[in-house]
Amino acid sequence: MNPTILAIESSCDETSASVIQNGQVLSNIVATQAIHEQYGGVVPELASRAHQQNIIPVVSQALQKANIAKTQLDAVAFTKGPGLLGALLVGSAFAKSFAMGLDLPLIEVNHMEAHILAHFIDEPKPNFPFLCLTASGGHTQIVLVRSHLEMEVLGQTTDDAVGEAFDKSAKLLGLPYPGGPLLDKMAQTGNPTKFQFPISDMPGYNYSFSGIKTSILNFVKKNTAAEPDFVKNNLPDICASIQHVLIQTLLKKLVLAAKELGVKDIAIAGGVSANSGLRAALQEGAKKYNWNVYIPAFEYCTDNAAMIAIAAHYKYLAGKFTDQYVSPDPRLRIM
Repeated sequence: MNPTILAIESSCDETSASVIQNGQVLSNIVATQAIHEQYGGVVPELASRAHQQNIIPVVSQALQKANIAKTQLDAVAFTKGPGLLGALLVGSAFAKSFAMGLDLPLIEVNHMEAHILAHFIDEPKPNFPFLCLTASGGHTQIVLVRSHLEMEVLGQTTDDAVGEAFDKSAKLLGLPYPGGPLLDKMAQTGNPTKFQFPISDMPGYNYSFSGIKTSILNFVKKNTAAEPDFVKNNLPDICASIQHVLIQTLLKKLVLAAKELGVKDIAIAGGVSANSGLRAALQEGAKKYNWNVYIPAFEYCTDNAAMIAIAAHYKYLAGKFTDQYVSPDPRLRIM
């Protein structure tokens, strides 16, 4: 089988469409939503409205760039969840209508599984079983990946996601939204050991980032009270120190899981996998622990439809389709 699939991603604030044929991505169009910058975070209602405006142009561009006619499609895929309910509704409703109009089968995709399967878009591809650290604004998980369709969450955050910790820390430092990438940029010229923050320790492979966020808040308040320009005068070092503690927290449990399970193939996925500090730390881990490390291209780290498309490709081959009664699930989990 050489299926040609149209995939749609609309879980948060990117409207994206991709066309994949026989496992090869032919197009991957992403429309971002700049409107959220003025609010310092994603506003769900505004995100839904922007998806409604963007989805038809984005799908049209994806088909055009792939040079694929609607009649050549074999299936339509969409993100079922997790994500913002209103945003998911726009993508799922469009996909269902599009599939019904063309009498095409429908494929639902778990957003977090798709982040992991983004590793199978390009070479090199990890070998099964492998461990994947999925780190984003909404999730932080260590997943044991046994096959394209068989995954197990070994550990996850018990409160906040690491991506949120990056963004909220950046906001405390006065950096504009989205702050995580800006904090990463500033950290590259700073001293990561200049300031010390505690590394939280949870049972098993679980994470917690609320305590780290509180310690950073208290640190900023205490030092700015004594020196009003403290953050301004020490910004690169503060950013580097914050990034250091967050990355070390992530790696501590990843190293433990890899050691106890005897897994040498290690991957990262999700928006935080674009972080330069995390990428560098994993490369160091590869040398220290003899890992085979897999890091996706930047364009497949953040939310995009190509990852939905590759996940749909494997579900198509396995005959895993859904029906018109399917509904979005904002809290969908990896099963």
